[in-house]
Amino acid sequence: MKRLVLIAVAAIFSGMAVADVDSQLRELAEQVNAARKRENFKEDKIPPYVLPDPCTFADGTKLKDASEWPKRRAEILDIFAKEMYGAEPPKPEAVVTETIEEGKTLAGLAIRKQIRMWFRKDKSGPAVEWLIVRPRNAKRPVPAFVLLNYGGNQTVLDDPEVVLPTMMWDDGTEHPADPSTRGALRKTRDNASPLPIEILVARGYALVTACFRNISPDPNWKLIPNLEAAAVKGIFALWGERDPKRTDLTGSLSAWAWTMSRGVDYIETDPAIDETRVIAIGCSRLAKTALLAAARDTRFGVCIPNQTGGCGLPLSKRWFGETAGTSFLKFRHWYCSAYGKYVDREATIKVMPFDQHLLVAAIAPRRILGQGFPSAKFDARGEYLSLKAASPAWELFGLPGIPAGEFPDYFDTSAIGEYVGYVRRSGEHGISGYDWQWALDFVDRAFSGR
Repeated sequence: MKRLVLIAVAAIFSGMAVADVDSQLRELAEQVNAARKRENFKEDKIPPYVLPDPCTFADGTKLKDASEWPKRRAEILDIFAKEMYGAEPPKPEAVVTETIEEGKTLAGLAIRKQIRMWFRKDKSGPAVEWLIVRPRNAKRPVPAFVLLNYGGNQTVLDDPEVVLPTMMWDDGTEHPADPSTRGALRKTRDNASPLPIEILVARGYALVTACFRNISPDPNWKLIPNLEAAAVKGIFALWGERDPKRTDLTGSLSAWAWTMSRGVDYIETDPAIDETRVIAIGCSRLAKTALLAAARDTRFGVCIPNQTGGCGLPLSKRWFGETAGTSFLKFRHWYCSAYGKYVDREATIKVMPFDQHLLVAAIAPRRILGQGFPSAKFDARGEYLSLKAASPAWELFGLPGIPAGEFPDYFDTSAIGEYVGYVRRSGEHGISGYDWQWALDFVDRAFSGR
């Protein structure tokens, strides 16, 4: 009964007959199940693969030195724009902010600020609501984590002053967040992904956060048949009509990453936050987002992608865990349509002339710390190997890549280097207290002396 109700809702929002929606959803489910059967979870069955060298141009010319890196980095980003994530959206006409509310929080130890941000001078079109939490008694500007959250800004703090947002949900509906979710990320019991805001503040960091659902919806493939049509709402209104003939149309990951950069735009206007010490962080699909944002925007000095899943940090050519096939079918709105031609064909270099380690390399010579957990689908070893394959980009600058050694065991921090690192733990999916501790220690070292 519940499924029929959801299908009826999807039909209303898509303008299709219920029978047609049901038929399309069943067909998609069959395609996803077929793609899942092609996934591999045995190391000895991984076919040979060849990775493109991050320090070699696409025409085969080897980079001479670090002075040529900006050109190679631009080439890499262009490949991902055309072949995977879609075109990077243009910078906004303007960034106009309005303070909704400001006050003390966390027993007076921090300042809570809520702003609404528009991207046109006349405040027309879509807006994003940000929550900023920073130490109250800091003697100088503090570094900041930029994080897109899943459930709304009210999940970060218990404070009744935090606005309950109206968000676009994955079933195609739009309605306010549930009041019972206030402070949800502070409730650590059985919560696999807490946000220890007191610890961040005590360690001298600010948090700049917005809900990704407030930016554009993330339709569920089990409920919505036309994922792209359902996704291009919200922030997409800024970029006009979409040309269906283009294969590089901006995908949702690109739109969310663009919005993370708008968080940095705000930071540059706030004298209490240090614009030279900004960290992109996220978990799962929002870790993919943070990785893309940091690759494209050099204002992020550190990137910490936590448990990205397939088509994020792990190598796609490794053919282990979640593949481009399953990811594209379930989440095709995340990518541009050009990415569809690589479904189940990633391992052939002539077919797919790039891999995720190149996106990692685009962060060089800044810093990155990958974080993993036990799920085979998320391929922790593939994450580690991606960082290892990207390391020559740092070595081009005379900087150390990921430390030499074997794939680290759970809770082994030996692979956390000065510029490139990897660490994994046991437990469930989400940014745990361990992950935050490793992240803070890594960033402390990165920003020491500043």
